Amino acid sequence: MNFLTDRAAPWVRGVLVESYQIIVPLFRIMIPVIILVKILQEVGLVEVLGSGLAPLMDLVGLPGSMGLVWAATLLSGLYTGVVVFADLSLLESLTVGQVSVLSSMMLIAHALPIELRIVAQAGPRMWSMGVLRIGGALLYGFLLDQTLRAMNWLQEPARLLWTPEPHSGSLLDWVWSEVQSLGWVIVILIALVVLMRLFDALRITQLLQRLLTPLLSQLGVGREATNLTVIGVTLGIAYGSGLILREARTGRIPPRDVFFSLSLMGLFHSVIEDTLLMLLIGADWVSIVFGRMLFSLVVMWGIVRLSSRVPEVRFQQWFWRPTS
Repeated sequence: MNFLTDRAAPWVRGVLVESYQIIVPLFRIMIPVIILVKILQEVGLVEVLGSGLAPLMDLVGLPGSMGLVWAATLLSGLYTGVVVFADLSLLESLTVGQVSVLSSMMLIAHALPIELRIVAQAGPRMWSMGVLRIGGALLYGFLLDQTLRAMNWLQEPARLLWTPEPHSGSLLDWVWSEVQSLGWVIVILIALVVLMRLFDALRITQLLQRLLTPLLSQLGVGREATNLTVIGVTLGIAYGSGLILREARTGRIPPRDVFFSLSLMGLFHSVIEDTLLMLLIGADWVSIVFGRMLFSLVVMWGIVRLSSRVPEVRFQQWFWRPTS
């Protein structure tokens, strides 16, 4: 028993130290941005942004009121967008195709103040990731809408399978909700550190690298960033970027690998949790998973091919900022 304790204690200590090194820099970014976004919500920026986005909704086959849904999603995240959507769905009759278009756009571009700030700390310039995600959301929304209309697919009325409980709106309720969310971030990040250590010990890391390197290398992601990219794609930017933020600062992952990895995460991430949430509001799973994945892979292939023509000095000037 003492032998096991002597072996386990350093391992647990190492996990906690590594988790601390990931969580603290991440929270230094997240907490101020969360507070800023709350202030912007209180002064009515969501409604202003929603009005500005309304004309763009017509380009993707959606009523202008859905601009408010996307605005809430862009600033605060998917859950807030779903709450707004649930309210507006009482007034708007949307098809499954329209909900799928809106859901896809929400999945690609959401919680940008937080997620872009995290990404920027890993190296890429914030504007480049913002343009990629907002532009990618609009482009995929347009292509999906045109395809569904041309093929007459998913034109039946959508059904809202779940209605979220509205928050009371009090400041205390908001603080408690955010504390719970940050608590889950801590739990999941510690679990990820444990999982990655187990993968290394069982040589699963090397197996994943061998299996995924051929595909990810075509998308500009090297072996060093393979596992972190997979985490971001499956669980989300906050987790994948938190790990990449640490690795980027060590210099072990080349800047282009970091940039391409985060670009892929931006277009296609949190494929499990976020996708399930969108299914509950009536989206089509083929459109929001496989269609979005194919779109992301094609876009990334194009970005990698175009950027290969950009000299390293120019790439650093245009798309990269020194990590602090």
